[in-house]
Amino acid sequence: MAEEKGLTGEVQGRSDRLCCFTCQRSQSEGAIKDYSTALLEKKYVAAARHLEKARSSLQMLESRKGFELKVLKALGTELTVQTQNMLYHLGEEWRQMVLWKLPPSKEISSAETVMQTELHLRTMPLKEDQISGPPVASVLQAFAVLGELHTKLKLFGQLLLKYILKPLISYPSLRPLLEEQPDTVVLHFESAEPNLEHPSPMEVFGKITLVLEVLHKHLLNVSLDACGENEKDSRVVLAEMLGDMVWEEVSGCLIQECLVYSIPANSRKLEQYVEVIKSTEEFEKRLKNMGFLKGDATDLLKYARNVNSHFANKKCQDVIVAARKLMTSEIHNTVKITPDSSVAIPKLPDPGAGDHLKMQKASKMLHNDLINLENETKLSQHTFSLPTCHISVSVEKLMELAYQTLLEATTSTDQCCIQLFYSVRNIFHLFYDVVPIYHKENLQKLPQLAAIHHNNCMYIAHHLLTLGHQFRYRLTNILYDGAATFVDLVPGFRRLGMECFLAQMRVQKGELLERLSSARNFSNMDNEENYSAANKAARQVLHQLKRLGKVWQDVLPVNIYCKAMGALLNTALSEIINRITALEDISAEDADRLHSLCRIMLEEGPLVFTPLLEENKNKKYQEEVPVYAQKWMMFKELMIILQANLQEIVDRHLCTLPITCDVICVYLLFTAVLPKSQTFLCGQFELSNAMA
Repeated sequence: MAEEKGLTGEVQGRSDRLCCFTCQRSQSEGAIKDYSTALLEKKYVAAARHLEKARSSLQMLESRKGFELKVLKALGTELTVQTQNMLYHLGEEWRQMVLWKLPPSKEISSAETVMQTELHLRTMPLKEDQISGPPVASVLQAFAVLGELHTKLKLFGQLLLKYILKPLISYPSLRPLLEEQPDTVVLHFESAEPNLEHPSPMEVFGKITLVLEVLHKHLLNVSLDACGENEKDSRVVLAEMLGDMVWEEVSGCLIQECLVYSIPANSRKLEQYVEVIKSTEEFEKRLKNMGFLKGDATDLLKYARNVNSHFANKKCQDVIVAARKLMTSEIHNTVKITPDSSVAIPKLPDPGAGDHLKMQKASKMLHNDLINLENETKLSQHTFSLPTCHISVSVEKLMELAYQTLLEATTSTDQCCIQLFYSVRNIFHLFYDVVPIYHKENLQKLPQLAAIHHNNCMYIAHHLLTLGHQFRYRLTNILYDGAATFVDLVPGFRRLGMECFLAQMRVQKGELLERLSSARNFSNMDNEENYSAANKAARQVLHQLKRLGKVWQDVLPVNIYCKAMGALLNTALSEIINRITALEDISAEDADRLHSLCRIMLEEGPLVFTPLLEENKNKKYQEEVPVYAQKWMMFKELMIILQANLQEIVDRHLCTLPITCDVICVYLLFTAVLPKSQTFLCGQFELSNAMA
């Protein structure tokens, strides 16, 4: 009996499952039939729901174990085919409602390309009685039921961004044009000559608002069930969906292509930026009213409201870019700087009342009390001025940029003031790093550029000494206590200029010594070839010195010019002295020829000192050659010895009081080259000189 009852229960269970399977299969088949009927009547929402009902029944059938029948596969295939058929019909309806006419080129390269774009929106259904509800809502709700709404709207948003919204932001000449026809609205573009290189934010906001208002009115102003009929209380606004998809890119493009360029270039125009902030707020308010935006302020409005920070960042960036452009420009374009020269900047505003002003008043009172203690001898007004020289035009503009930026900082907010101040410091750090590397080859090869670079560095260092002090009482209090200074940069700039010029001096000294090396040690001057080689070497040395004298003329400060030319001439004289005094024996004929060579250096050497353009003013410096060329007197003494006999040398040294160090050196060196037969007289001379 128990076995019979168990068997009966199993049969009953299988029978129940079979009945349930048959019922669900009938429901699925019925849903597909209902779908076909609704599709023929273009009741797209009903058709989509019947399909979803059929899919739900099929899923329940597939979940039951023990019913792996071919009929399920057939139902699944039929459901897939009908779903694709439904999507095809919905796609055709969508293309009739939203028609894009796009340019042949996929790349947007110009405004002319964008002007070929048209968007056609159908405003009235072709046959209202054939569909349930408004045509747009019906088609879009059907897409939502089938789970394809997001995909369809995403594709529409991508086209909207690429061919309409972004071009309106990027090309100021484009204007949206709306053309209304009986059952269609056409959105296309017209071109107008832009007033500015970058349009104002208000103008761009107006264009974007016009486009979105058209879309909202004729396409997106519908509310749909989020998940079909299962969750009727869950509604989604189509405009909000599209806004979530495109707003991030639209706001980013508005910031980068529009708002960035609207940031004022100077602090005086910051107050006018309130209009931009208000227009941004109004723009977002309109988008929220249409449903494109939700929540609080977006990145766009936050960017506009944070104008002070953006102004400081933009100003600092512009300053650094302008400075680097000046640093990489040509050095050889110069301007003459005199002690009376000054950087052309507007008059600084008076410091505000407070401790700073009291300190100034106190210092004036102290000055008045001690005025009688002043020394009668007064310094020249140019005592601490930079000497006359030539500097690069770019460096003069660089200093003007630094002064103008600091002046801008005095009228800015505290945070902006600090940023601008350190931007000016960064200018000089950048100069220190960029100029020697960027112009390295020219500074090594061209002596004039090395001299100009030397002057540039000294000019900057000269201004850095007082630059911070001039603005100290006008900057923010954060910088007041010793931070607003540039004095720490001065040694670096002086070293930078000196190292470059000294490197050039070493190059020139090397060339001088190389030319003198071809003089064959000034030996055997009775040989015509040797004399010719020595004469040629001396002429080449003078030619090089004269060329440098012309290259550095009116470029270097006079004192630097004379020291540099004196050092180079001294190198040549020292080499000649060493070569001649190193000779073991000098005949009378050799001495005469050596004297003639030295006379060339003696006569033409001073002529290389031409620091000024006016020839008549250079005579003073040519007469001061012994001051700048230390070996000059020794060289003249050598010439005298070359023309004298031994007795004359002894008499000259015994009668010359006091005997100079140069004379002693020449004598000690020259005794080595006297003929051996005269060594007794040399000994007598040394003894008498020692006793004296």
